[in-house]
Amino acid sequence: MKAMVYGNGESRKVWDVTKRYESFITWGCNAIHRDCVVDNLVVIDYAMQQEVYQSEYAFSNKCHFADWAILDGFDPEFMKENFSSENIFETPKTDWDKCVVQGKDNDDAESNYARIHNKFPGMDEKDLRIKCYKDVGLYITWLGQKDRVEDIDFPRNWSAGTTAIHLACQEGADEVYMLGFDLSNSNKPINNVYKGTDHYLPNDSKGFNPVNWTSQLETLFDEFHEVKFIWVVNNDFISPTSRNNVHYMFYKDLDKLCQA
Repeated sequence: MKAMVYGNGESRKVWDVTKRYESFITWGCNAIHRDCVVDNLVVIDYAMQQEVYQSEYAFSNKCHFADWAILDGFDPEFMKENFSSENIFETPKTDWDKCVVQGKDNDDAESNYARIHNKFPGMDEKDLRIKCYKDVGLYITWLGQKDRVEDIDFPRNWSAGTTAIHLACQEGADEVYMLGFDLSNSNKPINNVYKGTDHYLPNDSKGFNPVNWTSQLETLFDEFHEVKFIWVVNNDFISPTSRNNVHYMFYKDLDKLCQA
């Protein structure tokens, strides 16, 4: 089984994500739901999960959400005491008395900021603080019946892109084509198709240190050593890793392959 996994790096702008290919199972991340339908949508951030759910995309299409523990008959009112009103995000209540409650408070954000700043003291402090405090809040999502959301059991605490690749491998893919996995650089502008839009960092943000992404990818490549990974890249891409089961292809060559 072949899988085509869309990251949201800007290199994939040359690729038409709306096209459907019978020989591929498609996986996408986060806001790609705004532009197209994929066979599997992976969403990690809580704010983006609410966006997807309220758009009703999740009622027609298969989704994989992180920390999606369904609570039946639960009253989350007492939890609101720990958050300011501007940091409480609650969808309209439905007739179905089930919800998902998630959250990140200021202490979590500050702890994450301190950890990263101590590890990488040269990073822009203002930019780092914006990233760490993104999505702070209490998220209460009231559910409707017959959605197609599945909780992600494993991996946990990974990025959406690497999680999507891992899930594709779990489901039996023996060839995985990776598009829009440009990684990033904390000394350069942020590389994301959706930067500057709702639930994303501003256009003038800096990129991320790629160390976590690289570590997650290397873990993937080693765990699924029998899977052939094809990293679809542009001309100036520099690979951060070397594995025998990782190959590289230009977008134009993938286009030819898909048309053959």
